[in-house]
Amino acid sequence: MSTRSSSTLYIGLMSGTSMDGMDAVLVDLSSRPPRTLAHHQAHYPPETLSRLNRLVDNHGHPDDMGEADTRIAEHFAQCVQSLLAQSNTPASAVRAIGSHGQTVRHRPDSSHPFTLQLGDPNVIAERTGMDVVADFRRRDMAAGGQGAPLAPAFHQWCFAQPEQDRALVNIGGMANMTWLPSGGEVLGCDTGPGNRLMDLWCCRHRGQPYDEGGLWAASGHVLPALLEQMLEDPYFQRSGPRSTGREHFNGQWLYTHLEDFPDARPEDVQRTLMALTVSSIRQSLQRTGNPDALFVCGGGAYNQTLMAELAEAMAPCPVQSTETLGVDPQCVEGAAFAWLAMRHLAAQPGNLPAVTGARGERILGVCYPGQAPG
Repeated sequence: MSTRSSSTLYIGLMSGTSMDGMDAVLVDLSSRPPRTLAHHQAHYPPETLSRLNRLVDNHGHPDDMGEADTRIAEHFAQCVQSLLAQSNTPASAVRAIGSHGQTVRHRPDSSHPFTLQLGDPNVIAERTGMDVVADFRRRDMAAGGQGAPLAPAFHQWCFAQPEQDRALVNIGGMANMTWLPSGGEVLGCDTGPGNRLMDLWCCRHRGQPYDEGGLWAASGHVLPALLEQMLEDPYFQRSGPRSTGREHFNGQWLYTHLEDFPDARPEDVQRTLMALTVSSIRQSLQRTGNPDALFVCGGGAYNQTLMAELAEAMAPCPVQSTETLGVDPQCVEGAAFAWLAMRHLAAQPGNLPAVTGARGERILGVCYPGQAPG
């Protein structure tokens, strides 16, 4: 058996709906939680990001889609090379790469459901010489599922404890939650907007990509009528399985709600958008149970104001970052797709039907060998 085929080292590549950067993580999956050996984050080049934003807004031609697919893959491959150099790890020591890709469209509830992630795994395999497992979501969707969220299966493997009812919330561009009971069925869903609407509003009014630490939001006040109106969106009334994205919660959605509040101060809108994220997380958790502890990962874990608001909403349940469990909040999602790659290569399922709504467990993803035969 070769060193690579027996290795427990995997790389996970993750770029979420916020598109604020691609996270590459090198993890050792021989322990729970896995050991993070290195983490590298890189922003998309401006031209690539511009193309992506047009595609996400449903603008562009087949040429734009094809070029973006290759550009993103080249960017992912460069991030892998940087990660290996940073950690002084030879490519031959890593079993495989799990690449989520960049979602540009997610329509699980359309008449012909589909989900589309860019970042051609053939290119990543060719540039790195490493096995790449990708295209994780579509098999679940073909089996009648939402194709998302997929991280709860990893959260169960990594964080579940028999003596404590736990919940884990990932706050990226969108937010999703996982219910990890001490006994019983693991549940999860996308709760709604995470950072995306706040980032959009901050960029428009402050010229900054995000509200660092939530300090601008902290200067405003919640607008109860606006919050109530936004929470009346049918998505928040649905029980799981459910998933969403920028196709639904986007600038047009926000500006439509703001038409009834022409005199709202920008900082008050920002604070209300934060309250929307917190309220939708709390509502989703109330449908599953009262956790003994809530752990947060994703970029939202670094927003002190958001974390304080969430802690107040969830009291007396303590709210902490996944750092307290031994995993950097920015590395959890990348580690999840490294784990999903491991599951694929072991011919083991990666989805939880109770979460996604699929007809059953499925082996997710497709493997693209890094080395040509012969």
